[in-house]
Amino acid sequence: MLPLAFKFDDAPVLVIGAGKVGCFKARQLLDAGAQVTIISDSVLATLPEGVARFEQRRYRAGDLEGFWLVVAATGDPAVNDEIVREARERTIWLNVVDDPERSSFYFMALHRQGDVTVAVTTEGAAPALAQAIRTMAAERLPDNLGEVAATLRAERHAMHDDGASTENVDWRPRIRELLGTDDAG
Repeated sequence: MLPLAFKFDDAPVLVIGAGKVGCFKARQLLDAGAQVTIISDSVLATLPEGVARFEQRRYRAGDLEGFWLVVAATGDPAVNDEIVREARERTIWLNVVDDPERSSFYFMALHRQGDVTVAVTTEGAAPALAQAIRTMAAERLPDNLGEVAATLRAERHAMHDDGASTENVDWRPRIRELLGTDDAG
């Protein structure tokens, strides 16, 4: 496994299932900038605001066409079997909720401060453990990480605007200064 951060920028994403988990995953994808469609035969949780399209119906073969990424949160193993088959045929990234063996990606437990994101995964083995580790890390991180990232972004842009490269700059002393620590660790 290789953890990656995707830039969704209105990428078409499909969530199949509108229960608590499906709606939570849809919210995460919307927050990341995806254009989210939800298909579900029943609505068991509040649909997140900003969904591009909602179709209240059962999944049908062909529904995955045109989507880059799909989340199967149906709670129905037979329907998930059909979704897995279609996703593999179409080479679409797929997360089958509570079925890491058939998923091609996993959601990570996230802690965000501005542009700083700390992500933890157990590769689907124990999501509750990933959440616990995320919480432990978040409690120990400085409260100003988002501001530090914004400051460093501005300083890097200023250097680029002046024609300078930031490739070989040792940022550690500046990071320690902004964090107010002796060691940025």
